[in-house]
Amino acid sequence: MTISFKITVVTTLAATLILAAPALAKHEEEAQGFVHEAPLHQSEAWTIASGGRIYDKWWNALDRDEPEETNPAYPSSGQKSGSTTWRCKECHGWDYDGEDGVYAGGSHFTGISGIGGSEGKSVDTIMITLRDQNHPYTQEMITDEEMARVALFVSRGQIDMTPFIDIENRTMVGGDPNRGRGIFQTTCAACHGFDGRMLDWGDGDNHKYVGTEAAAAPDEVMHKVLNAHPGVQMINLRAFPLEYAIDVMAYAATLPTE
Repeated sequence: MTISFKITVVTTLAATLILAAPALAKHEEEAQGFVHEAPLHQSEAWTIASGGRIYDKWWNALDRDEPEETNPAYPSSGQKSGSTTWRCKECHGWDYDGEDGVYAGGSHFTGISGIGGSEGKSVDTIMITLRDQNHPYTQEMITDEEMARVALFVSRGQIDMTPFIDIENRTMVGGDPNRGRGIFQTTCAACHGFDGRMLDWGDGDNHKYVGTEAAAAPDEVMHKVLNAHPGVQMINLRAFPLEYAIDVMAYAATLPTE
């Protein structure tokens, strides 16, 4: 089935904002199923969000070995090496626009285009691309069933961030922070605290809180709001209206950064 509309539903309001602290990459054994396994009857919302986590960092999302060598398909003009070159987001960006978006310059620039051109295409069509020479993932890395989740994410999980994020300046410009406050205080605060500083994935005095990341990289945080952070025990609410996530982002950007 070919799909031609953009998804307008969201995820993780608590996801809202867990980015990557090493400590956060751990979870209780009882949560293993929730973090790394799949439900018996997968909803579309779960499948799309799972694909988004694989797009982010598949080895954490799927509990696989982290690759050590540089991806052979990674452009020689790129500035990265090692495992990070195996992340979909490293070439295509958190905003899915590749060389035309946030990664138009800087250390993440590769000259590779975004994934917008595949939006609405069938999963089968996208799968052909995801298994070509430019995507040398083996079955041991990502199985066909798991890769199909990525394909569904590419087809139906992308959102246009430009209406609420100034991509050039990487700042929030949309959303209702007052409504976002209510959502944050009744969901996200359970893990992050009311001021967003309960979790700190910084190093020493270089703190990284919810507010820090929402202010510095709203496109990255929005992706995690919509799909959760891979390898972390975090709720996923992709079936919620998109504006809820935008409002939470608007509020999060007002929280303390240090």
